[in-house]
Amino acid sequence: MSSAAPGASVLDALSLLAQVADEVVVRSARDTHLAIADRVRCVTRKATFGASTVPEVAHRSIASAVYAGIGAGLQVTSTGLDRLAATGVGPRLEDHPRGRFLASAVNGLIGDRLLRERPQMAIPLAVRVRHRDVEPDPAPLAEAFPAATGDLVVFLHGLCESEEAWDLHRESVGTTYGEAVAARGWTPLFLRLNSGLPLRENGVALAALMQRLVEAWPVPVRRVVLVGHSMGGLVVRAAGAVAAAPPESGRPWADLVSDVVTLGTPHLGAPIAWGVGHGSRGLGLLPETAAFGRILDWRSQGVHDLVAGLTADVPPWPHARYHLVAATLTREQRHPVGDLVGDVLVRPRSAYGRDRRGAELFPGADVLHVGGTDHFGLLNHPDVHAALGRWLDAAGAGRG
Repeated sequence: MSSAAPGASVLDALSLLAQVADEVVVRSARDTHLAIADRVRCVTRKATFGASTVPEVAHRSIASAVYAGIGAGLQVTSTGLDRLAATGVGPRLEDHPRGRFLASAVNGLIGDRLLRERPQMAIPLAVRVRHRDVEPDPAPLAEAFPAATGDLVVFLHGLCESEEAWDLHRESVGTTYGEAVAARGWTPLFLRLNSGLPLRENGVALAALMQRLVEAWPVPVRRVVLVGHSMGGLVVRAAGAVAAAPPESGRPWADLVSDVVTLGTPHLGAPIAWGVGHGSRGLGLLPETAAFGRILDWRSQGVHDLVAGLTADVPPWPHARYHLVAATLTREQRHPVGDLVGDVLVRPRSAYGRDRRGAELFPGADVLHVGGTDHFGLLNHPDVHAALGRWLDAAGAGRG
C-alpha cells in the first residue's frame, strides 16, 4: 500500500543537532563574546589614553582557540554520525510520534536548507495513511482507500505541523474533521508537506500531486474540497495559481474544486513572522547582538513568506466558494484585545483577507468567527465541525 519510510534516522537528527550547535550556538557565543570584549577593550583604551595590554591580546587568542576547539569537535561528531547513519543503522524518525513531530518541526524551521544539504531529512509532499506515504498510483491508492468515493476533502496542515495535527483535541471533542466528513460520504485525504519551502514552490507541488491523484483515484472524482490550516491555506491558494493550465489527459483537477476552507490562515501575513524579520535586522545593527540576528535568519523561506502572506496577485480559485475561519482569544471579535492579537498568531483581518482600506481578497466569501480559542484551537473545534458540515452538505447538493 504505502511507500517505505523515509530514510531519516535518529542519527541524522543527532548529526544535524551537532551541526546546529556549531554553526548557531558556538559561533554565536564566540562572536558575541569577542564583540563585547572588543567593546570593553575600546573603552579601556580611551580611559588609558590608547594603551594596549598583553592580557587583552592573550584573552582574545585563548577565547578564539577554545571556541575553535569546541567547533571542531562538533564538526567531527556530525561527520561521524552522518557516516554511521549512511549504513542504515538506528531507529527511523518515522517510527515514533516524537520522531515525526521533530521531523515536521525541523522541516518548518529550515526545510529549504534540509532539501539542499540533507535531502534524506526533507519531507516530500505526499498523501499520508497510517503514518506512511502513499504513492499517487492506481494500485497503492486502491489498497489505501478501499472505500473511496468520488467526493474528496483534502486537508493540508500548517507550519511545523504534520497530518497528525488534524487529530488534535480528539479526546475532548470526540471526533475529528476527517471522521466527520467520512460519515457524510466524503473521502478525507491528509497530506504532509515540507512547510519550510517557499509557498509558491509548495503550491506547484500540490497542483502536480492533485492532478496525479485525480487521474489515479479508484473511482471517478466528482468534487474536491480543500481545507487548509494556517499556512496550509496559503499553499492551497498558491496551488490555484498554477492549476489553471489543463493537462493533456483528462479533466484538470482545478475544475473539480468546489469549496476552499481556510482555518486561521494569514492571507495578509502574520505579525509574529513580521516581528521575527524586524528583530533579525535590529539585532544585526550592533556587533554584540549580530550573532543573535543570524540565529533568527536561520528561519526557512516558508517562515519568511508568512510575513506578507499572499497578495492580490494570487487570485481566488475560480468557481470555488470560500469559507474563511478566524479565531480570537476573546469571546467577542470586536474586543480590542481580540482584534489586536487575534488567535495569538493571526489577526481576524488577515484570516478574512480584508485590509485596513476595506479591500477584500475574497469578495462574497463565508466568514466564521470562533471566540475564546487560539490558533491551534481551530483544529477540531465544535463550531468549525458544525460549519464544515453545513458547507459540505451545500456542496453535496450540487453533485452531479
